[in-house]
Amino acid sequence: MATFKPVYDAHATVTGGRAGQGRTDDGRLEVSLSKPAGLGGDDGPGTNPEQLFAVGWAACFEGAIGAVAGDTDVSQVSIDATVQLGKTSSGLGLAATLAVTLPGVDDARAVELVHAAHQVCPYSVATRGNVPTTLTANGQAVEG
Repeated sequence: MATFKPVYDAHATVTGGRAGQGRTDDGRLEVSLSKPAGLGGDDGPGTNPEQLFAVGWAACFEGAIGAVAGDTDVSQVSIDATVQLGKTSSGLGLAATLAVTLPGVDDARAVELVHAAHQVCPYSVATRGNVPTTLTANGQAVEG
């Protein structure tokens, strides 16, 4: 395993689980959590871990695209992230889709960039082999 040297620590505390409260130690994020109806909840006004994961992965992935873009202008990139929670043979699991739109970027180049970003994005690296992930670039399928 490669050497790991932390460059940033994120710390959050959750009380009450899926129907509780979450907040970061620096006070920048404070959220109410609601259990989705699919898990026996009422889809209350709060967010849920899957939504937070989708936002985090999309933001991280956008940074990875910028890191691999070289001279390609990716300033207008948009990422629609979907994280699904579903039943598996051993309980519950996740699946994800990242649909990347790169306006003004040739489709073949967009596919290259998304593939390269998926190799370096920390979320992608952490979930590889554990979370089935579908990637598209400008509507084109991208092999992981």
